Amino acid sequence: MNKKIETPLTIDKVKDLNVGDIVLLSGEIFTARDAAHKRLIELIDKNEKLPLELQDAIIYYVGPTPPKPGEVIGSAGPTTSYRMDSYTPKLLDLGLKGMIGKGLRGKEVIDSMIKNRCIYFGAIGGAAALMAKCIKKSELIAYEDLGAEAIRKLWVEDMPLVVVIDSNGNNLYQIGQKEYLETIK
Repeated sequence: MNKKIETPLTIDKVKDLNVGDIVLLSGEIFTARDAAHKRLIELIDKNEKLPLELQDAIIYYVGPTPPKPGEVIGSAGPTTSYRMDSYTPKLLDLGLKGMIGKGLRGKEVIDSMIKNRCIYFGAIGGAAALMAKCIKKSELIAYEDLGAEAIRKLWVEDMPLVVVIDSNGNNLYQIGQKEYLETIK
């Protein structure tokens, strides 16, 4: 059964999401990859204002391609998430509640997710055109010089995601591997 949720991603919504849940996400999310994350952390370290509000927000690790005529955005598949790991705990401490990407996360990020009651969603790798169809509007909000890695505000509708790591630290990558290994014994 799919769970439909809308942003903002509040603690009440986070606590009801469990590892393995299939989610159809709608609402406002942000994009950012490692270059933008580095700049955000530099602003935080200088106590300067961020170009986005992190409280109850979701960041999608994506560098979309330019849109074709008549499209809102180009292909928008997830980026490998561990590239943001060194920056993530500070953002979670400031209220970020969700991340969308692909691949494993480090122990420090998972510990911070548990502490801050956050979710890590997996997006469909290799289905960038499908993911783009869920994006109804895109607005550049910071770091235009970064091109595809600029921060954008997206409005999404029924974006298909899977809870890969829930706010209790349950990790689908570990659970799935364990279950698989048990079946081949």
